[in-house]
Amino acid sequence: MSRDDLKRLSHRLSSILRHQPEGLPMDAAGWVPIDALLARVGVPREALDAVVAENNKSRFTVRGDQVRACQGHSLASTPVTREGLEASWSEDLEHELLWHGTSLAALEPIAREGILPGERSHVHLAAATDSAVGKRAGVDALLAVDTKRLREKGFRVFVSENGVRLAREVPPGCIAGVAPGTRRAEAELPPLAARLGLPLRGARA
Repeated sequence: MSRDDLKRLSHRLSSILRHQPEGLPMDAAGWVPIDALLARVGVPREALDAVVAENNKSRFTVRGDQVRACQGHSLASTPVTREGLEASWSEDLEHELLWHGTSLAALEPIAREGILPGERSHVHLAAATDSAVGKRAGVDALLAVDTKRLREKGFRVFVSENGVRLAREVPPGCIAGVAPGTRRAEAELPPLAARLGLPLRGARA
């Protein structure tokens, strides 16, 4: 398969395993039998192995005869549960500061309500501002999350197989500041952060 074919297959598998597993015997941690998934998409095992090996964010994990997306599941359209996922991940007790990428437009509601997972099971966090996993590329702003405050409020931080950090939510009081993620944000972020009471941190990574 060409690199473009692998990319298209990766996106299709990610969509199925995260959001549209209808007809697949998926468990509470997101695992499905490989044979059932291959029958659904109509590709050989070699194609799946190539996607898993080539994916630059290691979105998939293979365990014996099962496969799953590492994180990013929709609760409403899959049988996964937060408890099932968390039991399959490790707990991150190391990092005191994690990062969440977002847009400038989202900063005001986040400052008011915190970082919420929406339809997903968990909020995605990254261990560093230049991390390849845990945040989308090209985001305008990077919110610093104080994990000590997060744990004091009763929220645990987990880490999936590909290094993404995850929490059920991040209350406003656990946001320790914001840094620009793009050149445009370097100019627009300072007055916005000041108005919202978010300390400005660092420079664009």
